[in-house]
Amino acid sequence: MKSTDQQVRINAITAAGKIGQDKVLPNLFLVLQKGTAEDIKAAQQAMFIMKGSTVTTQVAKALPAMSVNGQVALINVLGARAAHDKINVIFPLVKSKDANVKAAAFEALKQVVEEDNLPQLFTLLREPNQAEETAQVQKAIIAAVANSNDKPKQTSLVLQQMEQASADQKSLYFNILASIGDKSSLKAVSGAFNTGDVTAKRAALTAMAQWSNASAATELFRISKESTDAAMQELALNGYIQSIVKSSSPAEQKVLLLKNAMAVAKAPAQKKAIIRAVERNKTITGLFFAGKYLDDMDVQQEAATAVMNIALADKTYFGNNVRDMLNKTIVVLKGQDSDYQKEAIRKYLAEMPQGEGFVSLFNGKDLTGWKGLVDDPIKRSKMDASTLAAAQAKADELMRKDWTVQNGEIVFVGQGFDNLTTVKKYGDFEMLVDWKIVDDGKKKGDAGIYLRGSPQVQMWDTSRVKDGAQVGSGGLYNNKINQSKPLKVADNQLGEWNNFRILMKGDRVTVYLNGELVTDNVILENYWDKAQAIFAEEQLELQAHGSPVAYRDIYVREIPRPKPFQLSTDEKSEGFKVLFDGTNMYDWTGNLQDYVIDNGTIHVMLGSNGSHGNLYTKNEYSDFIYRFEFKLTPGANNGLGIRAPLTGDAAYVGMELQILDNEADMYKDLKPYQYHGSVYGTIPAKRGFLKPVGEWNYEEVIVKGPKIQVILNGTVIMDGDITEARKNGAADHLAHPGLLRDTGHIGYLGHGSELWIRNVRVKSLEF
Repeated sequence: MKSTDQQVRINAITAAGKIGQDKVLPNLFLVLQKGTAEDIKAAQQAMFIMKGSTVTTQVAKALPAMSVNGQVALINVLGARAAHDKINVIFPLVKSKDANVKAAAFEALKQVVEEDNLPQLFTLLREPNQAEETAQVQKAIIAAVANSNDKPKQTSLVLQQMEQASADQKSLYFNILASIGDKSSLKAVSGAFNTGDVTAKRAALTAMAQWSNASAATELFRISKESTDAAMQELALNGYIQSIVKSSSPAEQKVLLLKNAMAVAKAPAQKKAIIRAVERNKTITGLFFAGKYLDDMDVQQEAATAVMNIALADKTYFGNNVRDMLNKTIVVLKGQDSDYQKEAIRKYLAEMPQGEGFVSLFNGKDLTGWKGLVDDPIKRSKMDASTLAAAQAKADELMRKDWTVQNGEIVFVGQGFDNLTTVKKYGDFEMLVDWKIVDDGKKKGDAGIYLRGSPQVQMWDTSRVKDGAQVGSGGLYNNKINQSKPLKVADNQLGEWNNFRILMKGDRVTVYLNGELVTDNVILENYWDKAQAIFAEEQLELQAHGSPVAYRDIYVREIPRPKPFQLSTDEKSEGFKVLFDGTNMYDWTGNLQDYVIDNGTIHVMLGSNGSHGNLYTKNEYSDFIYRFEFKLTPGANNGLGIRAPLTGDAAYVGMELQILDNEADMYKDLKPYQYHGSVYGTIPAKRGFLKPVGEWNYEEVIVKGPKIQVILNGTVIMDGDITEARKNGAADHLAHPGLLRDTGHIGYLGHGSELWIRNVRVKSLEF
């Protein structure tokens, strides 16, 4: 360490610290007294990482006698090692006459303080200090509160100190409260903004713009909308944008809030920041939003970059709208890497799936593609062409009075209950729509979206507790049997925009509200006729319910599906009834969560807990012919329950005809009365007639009295009579009380395996 070579000295200092640890501190103190700036820096670094229980004690003892540079270094060491027990060494140094020592002491405070130091810190905060020194005290108070085991108590103490402070010093506490970030802190700072003078307003707004979490967003947005001071409006909006970015909200909610920001943005820099923030949230709604600015020269490059990055991040984004935006992006995109980026876009376009994708249902200018409501689907179906045309003309006239387009929004301004409907009908689809219950002060906000002409995905003012609105929007309000209430409340404040993503496949509806799942694959019941399933295809409707409501950014993607299964001519004449045609599960009860409609099939989802529960026909059957098709996965295990009750193990309290990949190695030791097609535990079936896994099998089951026959892919694999088993017991020597039943439900009996079922029909043989 005494070498004349600088680098040799530094290496020696570093090595001494690592080898000697706290035993070499006296030597390092000498370096601090006499060494160069580089020597002191190396010694300080060695003490930062040095091991030993006496480090901070020796440092604190040596500090007063050190040179100025040495004192600064040792203050830094105590700070870096969070030496709270040495704070009384540091506190006096904030009064040092040496500017460097004083600055180091102020900066170290935040590293060594704890909640017991708050009284001293509050006193120091009130004293006249330089701006940077005040900032360091604020950081120290923030650290002390953060380290507290009772943050509410310490927050209350900060608020108490602010209350007692003089008017010109109250703003000293704003940044501290911004760091704490709780409701009481926000109330205090926003209150100071609302009641303070210009200086206090700016200080309060600066604090809210730097709030530690997203809770100040609503207040910041309000100020950005209402402020007439350009500088404050800009500060509020920038803070609002950052609040959205740092929030933990779903991406869809963030995009929605950023749309709000764009509505009040004035400067190109603000608009650019908004589009860049939208880009971080890779949503289809964000893609469509950014695409609207491809022709805006002020933000064109930001919009093009956002469109490119959002689209290329998700290969499920396709369709004419997406294609058009990407082609336009290729034309306008500039920059050093634009050639490479354009090539990536061309590759994406070449691989993009075919299909129309999302189509805009609202052009933002007029009601093209929309019409007035004529009665309900059942009544309309009974009208002749001329009657329907006359009724439609009358409905359209009323529509033009009740519904208007204002500022790119569809707005209901009427008093009645006349819905706005799409001209086109839809089967399976995905819908995106922004909506807003307008706050007119009457507390009657109520609206919804009809799917296939039937009510409804509910929208309302959640403050209407007496009407049950506190459950939130997004539920299937008119359901009586299936779930009607949403899973959670995800609504934004009354008067603010919300976003729905609605998926309807078959008779199932899934709804996301502001990015939160609120309805999960629930059957939508037919409101107009409970005796039939929901219509396979009908119009979409924006509900009018007597209160003002607005809609914007409406997109629909049609989901291809097979044509509904229909009986053959012979089956119709023989009296068969379709139980599942690929579009609805109206005739079924039981586990409707894991047995879902998928591309015209009943998809039995892979069970997470080894079981699915059972899916049963609503009606009971005694003697019948039952036909269906099924497709297995390797080792799949299910069963066809017959004459079964709705409770109990159907294999015993009813009868189970095995549905099983009995060729799988895992089933090599099965008994014949456990093979596919057997009456489980009772009557054996033949093996070897299943098609390979992944191919469709066709099965017919004939049940008449005690006789049961199973025909698989044209071969009779089981032809039995349960009379003997009724008298003397089943072959597996277990109790099968279901053998004595003469009637019951038909059902699929889940055992945790994935499989598919389709084209289900039945003919009752009872006379």
